[in-house]
Amino acid sequence: MSPWLAPSRLIADFALPPRCPGCGAVTGEDHRFCATCWGALRFLAPPWCATCHTPFAYDRGAEAQCAACIADPPRHAGVRAAVAYGDVARTVALRLKYGGRTAFAETVGRQMARLLPEDADMLVPVPLHRWRLWSRGFNQAALIANALTRVSGIAHDPLPLRRVKATPPLRAMGAKARARTVAGVFRVVDPKAQLRGKAVVLIDDIYTSGATTDACTAALLRAGAAKVTILCWARVIDSKD
Repeated sequence: MSPWLAPSRLIADFALPPRCPGCGAVTGEDHRFCATCWGALRFLAPPWCATCHTPFAYDRGAEAQCAACIADPPRHAGVRAAVAYGDVARTVALRLKYGGRTAFAETVGRQMARLLPEDADMLVPVPLHRWRLWSRGFNQAALIANALTRVSGIAHDPLPLRRVKATPPLRAMGAKARARTVAGVFRVVDPKAQLRGKAVVLIDDIYTSGATTDACTAALLRAGAAKVTILCWARVIDSKD
């Protein structure tokens, strides 16, 4: 930093100190949680299902699968989430998505970076329909992907995957209704998209039932992607949907 800018930075830090993304308490650095909110976050890591990465209560072995994956193996190469969905995780996601706190994309991206697959070639965000994008002004998944690129150096492309139809909110729907609603909604419409043979990481903020990411995965695989891993900020555990 230029010595001429240092006094201005000190004044700004005093007037607008870094605050916890969860509760707003003053913290020592940007993107850092206070001790209370940090302690409330449940960070996800093994032991988990070898296929979908659903957390296990105890270690069942490196190749153990959950019952759902045994019964119906998913097409994706696993769901990786930084934290389990809870009060603090929900607050951060809502403040990013609806509160305009776009800097929180870097906050969550820093926590997600540890779970990036070693063979990742490209980051692709779950897209918004153009009407939703225009009304909100940004796609939070694309902001997160951009933050992950800065941290990891892995390229991201927000353009190849498109949401070609608008859909109603999925929150109140069950799993089957969600799957029907998003069927045919996502397409790779760019003929120049460099997806063939690539290990793609699909980026989103919250993973709930998987209907949206399953539809995105199908579209990416049809376009030639070798594999699709899902990476998100928070995952709903033990969802009944």
